[in-house]
Amino acid sequence: MRAIVVKNWLKDPSDMEVRDIPVPKPKEDELLVRIDSIGANFFDILMVQGKYQIKPQFPFTPGAEFSGTVVRVSHSDNRFKIGDRVFGSNPIGSYAEYIAVPSKQCFNIPSTLGFEQAAGLYITYPTSYAGLVLRANVQENEWVLIHAAAGGVGIAAIQISKALGAKVIAAVGSEGKFDICKAQGADYCINYRDNDWSNKVLSLTNNKGVNVVYDPVGLVEKSLKCVAWNARVVVVGFAAGTIERIAANRILLKNVSVTGVHWGAYARNEPERIQEVWNALFEMAENGKIAPVVYKPIFYGLDKAKDALKAIANRETYGKVVVKPTDTPSKL
Repeated sequence: MRAIVVKNWLKDPSDMEVRDIPVPKPKEDELLVRIDSIGANFFDILMVQGKYQIKPQFPFTPGAEFSGTVVRVSHSDNRFKIGDRVFGSNPIGSYAEYIAVPSKQCFNIPSTLGFEQAAGLYITYPTSYAGLVLRANVQENEWVLIHAAAGGVGIAAIQISKALGAKVIAAVGSEGKFDICKAQGADYCINYRDNDWSNKVLSLTNNKGVNVVYDPVGLVEKSLKCVAWNARVVVVGFAAGTIERIAANRILLKNVSVTGVHWGAYARNEPERIQEVWNALFEMAENGKIAPVVYKPIFYGLDKAKDALKAIANRETYGKVVVKPTDTPSKL
């Protein structure tokens, strides 16, 4: 099969090479999946450069999120059968035509979603649901301010907030992304590069401020200027590149709760919540309340993965960037 193979740390993803390697042999607890769509992520760039917390042994195939069709299943697994449409994630291995992955890391694709959409479901949607529901307890008619709202977790947060009956203010870095957010249900859009954006938020909320801030960027300090009494601030990440220092007096004065969300750690610390979150998301998907937005163009061919990651690095994208490994996968 064809796959991207990394033999040493790369200076840039443009140095990635596609090679012919054997199709992986699934273990007893694994599925063999023919990959239809690969979900590209910023951390893919960090991984091939040796800057990510996970540092695989060489040689390795990068990539985490994927969707595709089950072509082999172990005898002891009764959750899946050959031909099932599935999506999932693995620490490495998705930039390939096939992947062997533990079955517990896969789910059936909801009937309302295609392969491309499903490739963007595994990481962003449970992260946003856990942040908004488990951590912030968003209620109907509350105001939710979502930063980086046109990105993967941002669009997921918009859709989930609207499904919960909240009012959404989408904050993005350029006005060119306003239409993307409004198409997903955002009630209002602002540009967080404007100096007075917090005043605009106050104006939109009749000077009461927002009840919830969902922040994958690192804008907590400025967001505290436009929050309501008893507001909840959810720290999702630091896309701006620096970790903030927050003035604690603002937290005190507005009775604010600042909380983090680390979805990847739930398996270790609260495994009982995982199925709860997925059940809620699958119900939303089947009811047409959520659906990942796929960035256009889709990148066809593993040799185009470098272009997909370049677009992500240059902040040119929205939603989920998808790579198709091939139109004609290698035969088993």
